[in-house]
Amino acid sequence: MLDNNNKIAHRRKITIVTLLCMLALVALFVRLVYLMVWRADYYAEKAVELHERERSIKAARGRILDRNGRILADNRTVCTVSVIHNQIEDPGRVVEVLCKELGLSEEYVTKRVEKYSSIERIKSNVDKEIGDAIREYDLAGVKVDEDYKRYYPFGELASKVLGFTGGDNQGIIGLEVIYEDYLQGKSGNILTVTDAKGIEVEEAGERRQEPEKGRDLVTSIDMNIQAYATQLAKQAMKTKEADSVSILAMNPQNGEVLAMVNVPEFDLNDPYTLPEETTYTTQEEYQNLLNAMWRNGCINDTYEPGSTFKIITAAAGLEEGVVTPQSTFSCPGYIVVDDRRIRCHKTAGHGAETFVQGTMNSCNPVFITVGLRLGVEKYYRYFVKFGLKKKTGIDLPGEAGTIMHKMEDMGNVELATVSFGQSFQITPIQLLTTAASIVNGGRRITPHFGVKVLDEAGEVSEILQYPVEEGIVSEETSETLRGILEKVVSEGTGKNGKVEGFSVGGKTATSQTLPRGSGRYIASFLGFSPADDPQVIALAIINNPQGVYYGGQVAAPIVRQLFENILPYLGIAKEDVGEDDATGNQS
Repeated sequence: MLDNNNKIAHRRKITIVTLLCMLALVALFVRLVYLMVWRADYYAEKAVELHERERSIKAARGRILDRNGRILADNRTVCTVSVIHNQIEDPGRVVEVLCKELGLSEEYVTKRVEKYSSIERIKSNVDKEIGDAIREYDLAGVKVDEDYKRYYPFGELASKVLGFTGGDNQGIIGLEVIYEDYLQGKSGNILTVTDAKGIEVEEAGERRQEPEKGRDLVTSIDMNIQAYATQLAKQAMKTKEADSVSILAMNPQNGEVLAMVNVPEFDLNDPYTLPEETTYTTQEEYQNLLNAMWRNGCINDTYEPGSTFKIITAAAGLEEGVVTPQSTFSCPGYIVVDDRRIRCHKTAGHGAETFVQGTMNSCNPVFITVGLRLGVEKYYRYFVKFGLKKKTGIDLPGEAGTIMHKMEDMGNVELATVSFGQSFQITPIQLLTTAASIVNGGRRITPHFGVKVLDEAGEVSEILQYPVEEGIVSEETSETLRGILEKVVSEGTGKNGKVEGFSVGGKTATSQTLPRGSGRYIASFLGFSPADDPQVIALAIINNPQGVYYGGQVAAPIVRQLFENILPYLGIAKEDVGEDDATGNQS
């Protein structure tokens, strides 16, 4: 009886095992059908991917254009030369040809030819003629793919504005990096099929995923104005043996920058080569010298603006009502503030003068008095209201902020020195923008280069917009100050900025660089025209001029020459410039 029970139990086990095996086979069959039928496309794609080699195709970068459609940044067709180890049939010949055509060392090329990898890049940005020559050898395992390299038709012109791209075709500095998302495009691919040994299957051919071209950027730059301003800057730098010269020109009504010059500039097509006389011993020194060469002084560097900043003090005083054009002052050649004796540039003094005359004379005691009448709190409030405590928001990287005393740290002496443009620092673009916003009727504009973006068909895909802040000063204050600043040019310290047939307003400055007593000066002049309805505002700054260093004698003539050429070019008609009344308004 016991044996029978054991036999029955044994048969049951066999039956269960058999059923389990059958169920497993059914499950495997179902899984196999699922993979072969429902998932067939997926695994076929994976199989192809295992045997496909991918080579990237750079997208053509969007062009950068000036306001008239002239190309400032373009693309040139170049080649990337690569090798695929498993496909090379004659390694010696490959090394020989690539060394010869590419000018590379045998050690460098051999190392890459012998490297076991899916694909090894030998050299990129190869001239197309050389790439075509390498193709003619028809060497197995050598791939020559066409892509693009950035090209700048005007070389060094506007170099610190446009910027340049790196080996990966991405923006490094300037507009190239700020507008990267519009300009960069989308890379494509070349896909080739290989067998299990990595040998290309010729019958399968190549599959291409075409790149998408980047969009074009239209800027506010006028290349004719930029070129002429650059010529003036170079001339000034040479004749005055200056360290550097900067010139800015902008439309004060909307903030469009027409020209931004920082001499010396550098060659955009060769941005990693330093000037011939430059020496360095370490890689870090080399990089620091490059950074200095690429630096845009108009936005990256701050300086004491000196008397050009009196425009801001005058605007605050007029707006607050602590001074009028007819207000009278007396200048003995100095003014005592607390325990400090602060002198005027005319040590003999200007004597009795009105506010208009004080501005024409660029008299320090007059503006110190206006600043003291305002007081620290009100002056600081206007400093903030005019936008001087924030960045301008210009569409270039690395804009520096204003270096200013904290309000709680300002006493009468600090207020006095700030009132005539000393003891704090701002950028040239900040000074120009603030002055423009004061003389344009009181609208704080945003300086900018980007105007619109074009698609591949050349159609406008986006109009670029920038903030405008209304009412930083009243229209009345703006009009009064425009008239006073016109007097500065027609009869005062800025007379060398006068342009025949056009009304010009402006202000000169001569500031000493730190430390005091170094004998190094900055000469500058800020001018705008027409004086009653400004369409162009410009700033010229000469750093460390030798010999005569006064802004009225060194910088004002630069802006005069600039205006003489660009005002007619911009279609601004000549006018009958009459005598001015006592308030500085044109009669």
